[in-house]
Amino acid sequence: MNAKQLISAGVPPLYVQDALIQVLTAIREHALHGQIVQSGVKACIENPANFIDDPIWSGLAHCLISEPVDDAGREMNLKSIGYQTWGTMIDEACHSQMRNACQLPMARGAALMPDAHLGYGLPIGGVLALENALVPYAVGVDIACRMKLSVLDWPVSMLEQRKEDFKNALIKGTVFGVGGRHQKRMDHDVMDQDWSVCRTTRENHIKAWSQLGTSGSGNHFVEFGTLTISDPANDLGLEPGEYVALLSHSGSRGTGASVCNTYSRLARQSIPKKFEFVGDLAWLDMSSEPGQEYWAAMNLMGDYAAANHDVIHKNVVRILGGEILQGVENHHNFAWKEIHQGRELYVHRKGATPAGEGILGVIPGSMGTPAFVVRGKGNAASLESASHGAGRLMSRTKAKETFNYHATRRELAAQGITVLSAGADEVPGVYKDIHQVMAEQADLVSIVARFDPKIVKMSDDGKAED
Repeated sequence: MNAKQLISAGVPPLYVQDALIQVLTAIREHALHGQIVQSGVKACIENPANFIDDPIWSGLAHCLISEPVDDAGREMNLKSIGYQTWGTMIDEACHSQMRNACQLPMARGAALMPDAHLGYGLPIGGVLALENALVPYAVGVDIACRMKLSVLDWPVSMLEQRKEDFKNALIKGTVFGVGGRHQKRMDHDVMDQDWSVCRTTRENHIKAWSQLGTSGSGNHFVEFGTLTISDPANDLGLEPGEYVALLSHSGSRGTGASVCNTYSRLARQSIPKKFEFVGDLAWLDMSSEPGQEYWAAMNLMGDYAAANHDVIHKNVVRILGGEILQGVENHHNFAWKEIHQGRELYVHRKGATPAGEGILGVIPGSMGTPAFVVRGKGNAASLESASHGAGRLMSRTKAKETFNYHATRRELAAQGITVLSAGADEVPGVYKDIHQVMAEQADLVSIVARFDPKIVKMSDDGKAED
């Protein structure tokens, strides 16, 4: 039996090396083989107490019965915790990633959102609550990737009457593409914060400043559209009706990626050898210096990503003219310190929207489908979370093989949607049906308003976000 077979049989990953030694011993010293070995391992896993004095399997039995502790003497959970799933359009590979995450010894809660698809370590759309630990890849490479919606004082009729002005504002108001940066630095108080919280943020301070107010690549966008509010009690402080709105999606750019990669590498290097099986789920203990550094850097990246959107919206609105009446924004690649089940936990929402009771957020669809302003219902089973979007149906490579961007652009134009730039890997067909996704999480959020895109700008370089 190999390590994968032993884990499938029920051996906790922490003890798979011990189990392998037991199997080899049984083969070499006791002349056991094949089905007899498998039967012995299975029987020991099912009833380890019966094998405490067994000459072959006693070592494995003691491992299975003992309550392991970490270096600080805290008990560790080696039994996989359960997780609840919302939605039906989720493949088995995504569930496999979620099951792996649920085997982490400090895992205390988990959930999978209806937009879930394959990621690194934790699936995108995965929610994972850990005690006294952070997993950089469970936050994601694009730390604090987020949404921001601003409602403007322009009448909806202006979207068509002054379309060229709206297009020009998007073209000149931000910069797209891997490594994209403004020729002239933008101003924001975030650049005066303490960027020496770790070596990575200190060394990337100038780069971050040059990328402030930029949108990156991949699924990031800035777009104008119509916001339809039908509920008088909408929490936005606006009368029911149609409004012009500006919607953006981007994160912490290259600096956030550097923070993730640096501390994920440190996590892999510092994790005990017996836990090497976790791979991209390597964690940082929050009592350690690297854990505290990552926490500080992650929160700085949260502030930076918020500032990034703030600059983009102010630039675009300044070029266009007009005023911002109201707005909604939220992170969806982040870890929050929260209380759940009476415990202080670090809740990782990798591609998941905070959905606490009464909390507003934005869940986008695609360049050709609606986004929704939502109000959280505080569902404890989802760790007060919801989806962060529609979720991908296929990889970027398959998308480019399947769709023609120019043909899609013409189809969207016929529907009244102008796409200034994008790639074939971001057309509507690569995403799940946002209406079905919203219906599958009706117990997590309620819809406050609907945003329909009209003028869309994305990166046309076809690269993933940096």
